[in-house]
Amino acid sequence: MKRYNSKRLTALVLSSIFSLTVMGTAYAEISENYVRDDTERLKSTRIEEMSVPRTAAVNSASMGNPAVVDLTLLESVRMAMNNNRTIKEADTDVDSAKWARHEARRAAGPQLTWEGSARKIKGKAGDYIDQQRQMGNINYDGTKSYTNSFSVAIPIYTGGKIENSIAASEYGIDVADLTLEATKQNIRYQTTAAYYNILQNRNLIQVRQEAVDTLAAHLKNVNAQYTVGTVAKSDLLRSQVELANAQQNLINAQNNYDISVATFNNIVGLPINTIVNASDELTYTKYELSLPACTEYALYHRPDGLAADRGVKAAEAQMNAAKSGWQPSLTAQVSRNLGGDGPFKTNGSVDNNSTTYGVVATWNIFDNGITEAQVAQKKAALKKAQQEALAMDDKIQLDVQTALLNLQAAEKNIQTTKVAVDKAQEDYKIAQVRYSAGVGTNLDVMDAEQALITAQTTYITALYNYNTSKASLDMAMGIKVDLDVAGYYKNGLPGDIPVRESADKTQNLSASEAAMPKTHAIQLPHAERPSEHESANVDVATEAAMAEEAVAEAAVSETEEG
Repeated sequence: MKRYNSKRLTALVLSSIFSLTVMGTAYAEISENYVRDDTERLKSTRIEEMSVPRTAAVNSASMGNPAVVDLTLLESVRMAMNNNRTIKEADTDVDSAKWARHEARRAAGPQLTWEGSARKIKGKAGDYIDQQRQMGNINYDGTKSYTNSFSVAIPIYTGGKIENSIAASEYGIDVADLTLEATKQNIRYQTTAAYYNILQNRNLIQVRQEAVDTLAAHLKNVNAQYTVGTVAKSDLLRSQVELANAQQNLINAQNNYDISVATFNNIVGLPINTIVNASDELTYTKYELSLPACTEYALYHRPDGLAADRGVKAAEAQMNAAKSGWQPSLTAQVSRNLGGDGPFKTNGSVDNNSTTYGVVATWNIFDNGITEAQVAQKKAALKKAQQEALAMDDKIQLDVQTALLNLQAAEKNIQTTKVAVDKAQEDYKIAQVRYSAGVGTNLDVMDAEQALITAQTTYITALYNYNTSKASLDMAMGIKVDLDVAGYYKNGLPGDIPVRESADKTQNLSASEAAMPKTHAIQLPHAERPSEHESANVDVATEAAMAEEAVAEAAVSETEEG
């Protein structure tokens, strides 16, 4: 009998091992095929994504004919909003934050668990059980033991851990949304600056080309006079050198233009070799702006400023969640236990077929200081977040002041350099007339030409600096792209200064900082972001009007092209 049972047991084990091996092999093949298919699908998706906007340009480039695109500044910014990789990266952070909130919320719901086991008793104990079974004392195979346990548990009280974790994840979504908006504003500025750089380099090419043409004509005149012996050979040589230098400067200007176009293409998501025809011009538009008004607007509209404040609230919630380690927890639980000499059988003892339900209370009375250490870490993180928020406010004020000062300086330079260009043109004409009349020197003509080029270059640079400084001021003030940051404050009204103190104390802050009012930890609705197919609200004129309405900016007084 023992030998027979041993053979049966051996056959059963071998059969089980074979079955598990076959199932494992099949599962491995299925998993491998799935992973392979998923990888191929991912590659295909990436190839399609990359090929859609680039195929035509790549094909044309391969034939030696790069694509040509006519773009205004507004169209360029919209293209960047749709194509820029940095924006897409920030958008994935929003999705990640939403899944983190989903995870935190699911912790408050029921959880179903299963636990099973299979055992075999051998040796003397197994022999004794077999004897008892043969004698009829037990009516089941006691050498085999299969157990299954199903339980459903739902937390009733966690000392605030779940609630604060959810709150922290909500603030995390706010931070991700605001960071996305800040990223869009930064890309808008980069696109604007790159577009203006194209205009600047295009104008500089014109200046250098005019210098080459002028010096070529002057060299022709000097050569004619040298032929008849009215001027020295040194004048001819100097004119030739100046023309060669001007031609070299023209080549460098053309190269700078090509680089600025390639940089622009990289920002807006066009193929690098695309030829861009910028439709706009560098212009001067006068703005009446005050530092206090711009700073006040920025403090309530900069997305990275409010993101820092939301970071303070998230750190506070995480600290409160850590404090739950000092509190008891209460969980409602229902369990179903099955046991027997076969899978899901209930023969055997009474305890192997039972259902239990009730409430489980746990309290970690002494954890050797682990909770205290965790709370201390979160409290330090909170203080760090507070200082980061304060530093961000300082940075916002510095950014606004720097951009406004640069704008004002560039405006003054425009006025002075415009006058300088007019005088330099007149001086060059006089130098040419004097040289032709024989009362001036060739050096006078060269100096006047160089002064004219310098004045024209400085004027173009001043126009570029003025327009980019205005774009920088828009970013420093937080002129929106998609998200209305003011809506994240209570009622969207001024006077709600973001929180600047911890939940317990403010001794780490100065008296003026601690006295600042704070917002209540209310959960505000998240602003809806447009789909990828919707155009971003990036009209520069509209943005300026919005800023003027909010901070009483003045209207445009004059416009002149550079």
